[in-house]
Amino acid sequence: MTQHKDQTSGEDQKIKIERVQTGIRMEKRMVKVLKAMAEYHDISVGVLLEKIVLHAFENKPVFTEESLEKVKAIKEVYDMDYGLETSRRWNDSEN
Repeated sequence: MTQHKDQTSGEDQKIKIERVQTGIRMEKRMVKVLKAMAEYHDISVGVLLEKIVLHAFENKPVFTEESLEKVKAIKEVYDMDYGLETSRRWNDSEN
């Protein structure tokens, strides 16, 4: 994996990246919630997932309290009635 060095004098400088298409599988209701949250923040689902992963890798919260309230409401709309603990018990034939 290529590592990028931080440049203290060029923090506003854009960094060129390359995005790739993925074929990930996710739980259907979770995808609906992610799509709705991406729309709410006016970004793509891919960018939302990138932000979530980057924050998780640095052990930092990704959502504000306002966004978390929106997630809660959207989860109700799409019947996403599970959380982290429940997901550990999922049984998927493609595990």
